[in-house]
Amino acid sequence: MLTADDIAALLEARHGDPFSVLGMHTDADGRLRLSAFFPGATEVVGVDLADGRDVLTLDCIHADGFFEGIIPRRRETFAYRFRVTWHNGTVSDVHDPYRFPPILGETDAWLLAEGTHLRPFEVLGAHLREIEGVAGTSFAVWAPNAQRVSLVGDFNQWDGRRNPMRLRRECGVWEIFIPDVGVGTLYKFELRSQNGELMSKADPCGFGAELRPRTASVVAKLPPRRALPEGRREANFLDAPVSVYEVHLGSWKRVPEDQNRFLNWDELAADLIPYARDLGFTHLELMPISEHPFDGSWGYQPVGMYAPTARFGTPDGFGRFVDAAHAAGLGVILDWVPGHFPTDPHGLGRFDGTALYEHADPREGYHPDWNTLIFNYGRTEVRNYLVGNALYWIERWGTDGLRVDAVASMLYRDYSRQPGEWVPNIYGGRENLEAIGFLRRANEVVGEHCPGAIMAAEESTAWPAVSRPTYAGGLGFHYKWNMGWMHDTLEYMKREPVHRRYHHDQLTFGLVYAFDENFILPLSHDEVVHGKGSLLDKMPGDAWQKFANLRAYYGFMWCHPGKKLLFMGGEFAQGREWNHDNSLDWHLLEHPLHRGVQTLVKDLNALYKRLPALHQRDCEHEGFAWLDMHNADWSTLVFARFGKDENALVVSACNFTPEPRHAYRIGVPRAGTYREALNSDSELYGGANIGNGNPVASEPVPWAGHPQSILVTLPPLATIILEYVS
Repeated sequence: MLTADDIAALLEARHGDPFSVLGMHTDADGRLRLSAFFPGATEVVGVDLADGRDVLTLDCIHADGFFEGIIPRRRETFAYRFRVTWHNGTVSDVHDPYRFPPILGETDAWLLAEGTHLRPFEVLGAHLREIEGVAGTSFAVWAPNAQRVSLVGDFNQWDGRRNPMRLRRECGVWEIFIPDVGVGTLYKFELRSQNGELMSKADPCGFGAELRPRTASVVAKLPPRRALPEGRREANFLDAPVSVYEVHLGSWKRVPEDQNRFLNWDELAADLIPYARDLGFTHLELMPISEHPFDGSWGYQPVGMYAPTARFGTPDGFGRFVDAAHAAGLGVILDWVPGHFPTDPHGLGRFDGTALYEHADPREGYHPDWNTLIFNYGRTEVRNYLVGNALYWIERWGTDGLRVDAVASMLYRDYSRQPGEWVPNIYGGRENLEAIGFLRRANEVVGEHCPGAIMAAEESTAWPAVSRPTYAGGLGFHYKWNMGWMHDTLEYMKREPVHRRYHHDQLTFGLVYAFDENFILPLSHDEVVHGKGSLLDKMPGDAWQKFANLRAYYGFMWCHPGKKLLFMGGEFAQGREWNHDNSLDWHLLEHPLHRGVQTLVKDLNALYKRLPALHQRDCEHEGFAWLDMHNADWSTLVFARFGKDENALVVSACNFTPEPRHAYRIGVPRAGTYREALNSDSELYGGANIGNGNPVASEPVPWAGHPQSILVTLPPLATIILEYVS
């Protein structure tokens, strides 16, 4: 029978093994005992599921809702349910969670314990299922140091006494199956730590979440596995044209007439996808869409690592968005944040009363810059949780890959720390060996199980071999953001043209290391916030010169080796700094100069895709050659790009002064005719229309080490692209 100690422990929500005292059990005399806890009930009747007959009216043994009784003439356990009469007179049929067997299989439990379960999200979190013919949801959460864990939600009036969970001691996972609970149900885990502290936590593996400021998890279906559609793998390869449109979904476009609300997934699919496709981008990169409590973090402080944010609707809507993007020929890359997580009380911090996901020592487990916590990559269960999360977003949602945020902060133990504020590794160095191991493991798993998917690193230091295979000593990423190129070239473009001659190397230095990694050239959101101004605002001069400078810069970027990334608003020269609380300034497209920049970006993307020389060898030395890199006095640059076919040749010439250069001689690597394929000074883009209207034939005049040369006109503050045509 239920003892006084059992009843007291259950009432105080501190019982560590509720399955041993609730439900159906055989007592010492071989009789079947049935025990239940229903606060607010006046009568509880046990009903045999096989024939629907009443088998026992349980005795109320405690006024707070404990009922118990011996089932007459029965010795073998059987399936049952309760018919409960409540104080208000209503009657409900209730399946007892405490009659169901353990949920985790033995193999899953041991793989979780070892930290080697490839897909922990398939057994942890909330899963719709049917057990013994009864539909419901199973819940499981890793909290090995908790004294007790209860499931709370709509179904039990958020009462932590009602559904305490079973502890699987071999892996530290608590589990329970709740019948008749389905999609859309709100829930949390209520944990009691070893020192008695009571905590309410969202599900670390929850597939859905409430819209902020509410913080509960939401039962959602685990999506089926999705392979990349035909052609998507090839579209992600190193020799493919990859032009990425980076988007913050909450501020790309809003609905001002409806309280400035966000667009939902279906509205974004109908508006954003055709917009990006028509401009010629090949991929969308979404700033973090994992659930996050604070809009101002832009998603970079996630709490629901497995939940698409509720800001844009249900998780199913996200799946439709990805499918729509693929149908339009666009890849979808997600910004992924495994480097840190926030301290919000419903999140992962001190999850079971101990430093479970993070390091206990703040010198290892706390980010002073961001007031966030750092994952303990050396703990197998934590590493497994994160690697599984990478696999989940690609494998279950069919996305094209992940851009990993703040990799530098993970690689170095002394990142943004003063002496004495960090702990050396076991060899006394500053490298975070555990984080390195995690990144390599994540990239290997994605490479093996999601062939063709992209893993890109935002890594801002000179760490070697970031985008080289792990078997060759690299980190295993496919691409690395070229932060050095971005910083140097933007610093150059900010300067008045009269001063640029003294900083010519800021444009040329990037080619010293351009092929050490597989680079993406990023003009990202980080360059248009925190007082930095917009890209247009960085450009010097009057209005015409600002636009001309930006157009010339884009021409240089699209011809430069490396894949392309442009943050939203940059494609039409947004004038003000990005504000995450408002839409982009779409009204600017009414003005010819802004519309001209948009047209230029569209034409650059089309040319980038059409001409193999501009993309096939983005990551190879053989795809590039300087033709004129030393003319600092005139601030001009000329270089050639080569494709795999011998006739795939493009010459790009840039003039970063407001002076046109007529009869400018360029040595070329091949005799023949060169046609102006694009001119950023074209009147189509808002320029002065100075250029080369007719094809230019090479002459046998040696120049700059080449036996052939051409004479061209370089427009002011402009880039021209010459295509080899014969």
